[in-house]
Amino acid sequence: MLRFILPPLLSVFALLSPGPAEATVPRLLGTVPLSASSRLELPKWERVLERIAAERPIYERCATPGGDCPDPLVREWQELLNALRDQPRARQLEAVNRFANRNRYIVDPANYGVNDYWASPLEFLDRSGDCEDYAIFKYVSLRALGVPDEEMRIVVLRDVERGIDHAVLAVHLGEEIVLLDNVTDAIRPDEALPQYRPYYSVNATTRWVHVPSAAPRPAGGQ
Repeated sequence: MLRFILPPLLSVFALLSPGPAEATVPRLLGTVPLSASSRLELPKWERVLERIAAERPIYERCATPGGDCPDPLVREWQELLNALRDQPRARQLEAVNRFANRNRYIVDPANYGVNDYWASPLEFLDRSGDCEDYAIFKYVSLRALGVPDEEMRIVVLRDVERGIDHAVLAVHLGEEIVLLDNVTDAIRPDEALPQYRPYYSVNATTRWVHVPSAAPRPAGGQ
């Protein structure tokens, strides 16, 4: 189960104004991203990055034809990535989203016996997971395909229509930012989802909190 990690900090960051670097960051879901302090850590994210680094030799073995791969699902994943390497980004996003979404959604208490656990790709393929686990798997897959880190972020948000916290992967696609979401195989532009209200977002280098933009939201985003 996804839990909102940063509520005490939102009021602090809401007082900040975007500096020169933030001013060039595209708005996301009707909000302005503000870089968080380097002292701020998200322990679950840091731990999953460490597990991803430890898993990379297995990814490489499974990506090599005839390599010693311990799991046929990991082999299938790596074969998909190999087939997608020279494809347009839109095709990569669609295929990775669909591949991840075929896994069954399982809440963390049932899967891991804790309220909030962020799974690595190998854990996700072995046990499936919940919304942030899909997003992490897609993030790692697209990084392997060469999508730059600065053009992706995992977004933790509130779905005001369903009244739940949720997580998706946001990716640059041409002039748009699109969302890879476990609730649909469709790749949707962020502006089409006014019901999604970001709390924070993260990639391997940066963390952001999100404050409402002065610009009006699209229709339906009241």
